[in-house]
Amino acid sequence: MCGIAGYIPHYGNKPNLLRLEEMCNRLVHRGPDAAGYFCDDRVALGHRRLSIIDLSGGSQPLGNEDGRIQVVFNGEIYNYRELRKDLESRHHFVTQSDTEVLVHLYEEVGERLPEYLNGMFAFALWDGRNNEMFLARDRFGKKPLYYSFAIPGMRLCFASELKALTALPQFDRKVNAQSVADFLSLSYIPDPQSIYEDVFKLDPGHSLTVSWSKERLRRYWAPAFSMEAAHFHDAVEEIRSLAASAVEMRLISDVPLGAFLSGGVDSSAIVAFMAQQAPERVKTFSIGFTSKRFDELDYAHLAVERYRTDHHEQVVSPSIYEMLDKLVEHYDEPFADSSAIPMLYLSRMTRQHVTVALCGDGADELFCGYRRYYFGLFEARVREKFPKWFRQSVFRLGARYYPKFDYLPRVFRAKMLLTTMSQEMGDAFFTSMSAFRDEALDAVLSPELRKGLNGYSPRVGFRKRFEQVSHLHPLQQMQAVDLATYLPGDILVKADRATMAYSLEGRSPWLDYRMAEAAFRLPPGFKVHGSVGKYIFKKAMSPYVAPQVISRPKMGFQVPLAEWFRTSLVSTFQSRVMRESMGQYLSLGEVDRLWKAHQSGLHNHDRKLWSLLMLACWDAHHREGGEPSALQAAGHAEGSSSVA
Repeated sequence: MCGIAGYIPHYGNKPNLLRLEEMCNRLVHRGPDAAGYFCDDRVALGHRRLSIIDLSGGSQPLGNEDGRIQVVFNGEIYNYRELRKDLESRHHFVTQSDTEVLVHLYEEVGERLPEYLNGMFAFALWDGRNNEMFLARDRFGKKPLYYSFAIPGMRLCFASELKALTALPQFDRKVNAQSVADFLSLSYIPDPQSIYEDVFKLDPGHSLTVSWSKERLRRYWAPAFSMEAAHFHDAVEEIRSLAASAVEMRLISDVPLGAFLSGGVDSSAIVAFMAQQAPERVKTFSIGFTSKRFDELDYAHLAVERYRTDHHEQVVSPSIYEMLDKLVEHYDEPFADSSAIPMLYLSRMTRQHVTVALCGDGADELFCGYRRYYFGLFEARVREKFPKWFRQSVFRLGARYYPKFDYLPRVFRAKMLLTTMSQEMGDAFFTSMSAFRDEALDAVLSPELRKGLNGYSPRVGFRKRFEQVSHLHPLQQMQAVDLATYLPGDILVKADRATMAYSLEGRSPWLDYRMAEAAFRLPPGFKVHGSVGKYIFKKAMSPYVAPQVISRPKMGFQVPLAEWFRTSLVSTFQSRVMRESMGQYLSLGEVDRLWKAHQSGLHNHDRKLWSLLMLACWDAHHREGGEPSALQAAGHAEGSSSVA
């Protein structure tokens, strides 16, 4: 894993090596082993290296035979040996690294290069023959890539993380009002926007070609959903075979390697396949919690005992004070998925033993493991039985007057169900996923920020995403939107920043694109069967995973946020959120109302309060970076493009 940065200066300007070095110094955690730079009169490319493959010969930037093509690369190409074997008869290779395949394959196929790659990647390739920069990001967005056309003196500037861009003295820290609204709604900022008005993320499955006079954004891959009438047994065998292959490909490494083991199906299955294929005992890593409500170690031990792994675990009482600054420092943007806290603990402990860890991300999105898929299908079937006018009148009226009993068991909390039943699928999915929405969002935003939104609504943006896939089955619609929003914006950001904070490479076998494409062809009933999610994946993994793990309810990393906001986080929230400068974003009177309601114990606003705290902590850190945080009144007009 690595960090990359660079830029094309405006025509007539020359690159500044010291500026490039400062950008890369901000990424040293992504690549502590080495640094490399390429500067000529037209381009600057920088690289921080975490050595994984070809430890002595894989330095970057790396060029082709005549040096006119140069690349900086973050990630791993798992099929590079097969690609290299085909290229060797026509090109001269000087390293054993996967990086070198990129320059030679680009010479032959140009912009089609990422279509040939099986891996996780974000790279920038300078084509000196045509004076063009070619940026590409992997199909699911496992590796980050930010870019901007708006930095003075530069035609294009890019980096693995925002902190490398903010190192530039001419960087304009104008905050994107839409991104603040999206964050408070979703707990993350969906691609392609960033927290800054003039910086964008390259969308997953896209490439961007930039010359001095033009730019070309191209989508080279998209999920292709169908409903092939496959025989269930054959589909199980295909998934099982692809799973074994995906894990095997991710065992390529010249440094110590292991696996995260949570005690769930996804990570337990990875350990099983590793145990079958690895020449030595598999190193496994688990985090346990002193509170049994959040602890999964008993389930993790089932895989440890069955596969006799070299197991390492740590039982913690998660401390927000220990990880709060780490969260803000490494996530660069406001990010409010609280499971990042235990993920940081796990990454820190794992890095003490290995440099690479396999993890189970992706299976829930590909095979529908989240409960929201089951509820979404249930609601879709009910919608078919009632006319739209009835749902929008009777159900909406019921939702308005049904009490909001946050403190009662879920079965008594029908307000959300009535609300989502009154809405179409896109609106209902947004409602179920969001923290602040509609009136609640308007109430908590400052008048200044609401003005900057120019009428923008996060709900409308989500609704448009569903409209684009309305031809699909309801289950596939939810998957398609999750793959474009929640997976790259939350799950993969959480994993990348937490692992990279400790210079640890994380690999996700279940996001192998071959496995994904097989999953997209499956009938919906193979994925959600009755009330069981991830049905076919569980069947495929059942020979390798304990029955207790297969049948247990899904449990993600959790921390006691509600309790923290009534105990240890009281002073932190008051000092960081309730300060005068946060009035540029928030209505502090509404924030105080939410705070007091939570303290009463009759309402649970933990997710909302956590989002507000993360925004405030980001803002404070942002200002400490040397530039004051100044929210601009003029946000993007709705529908603005990520390519200038």
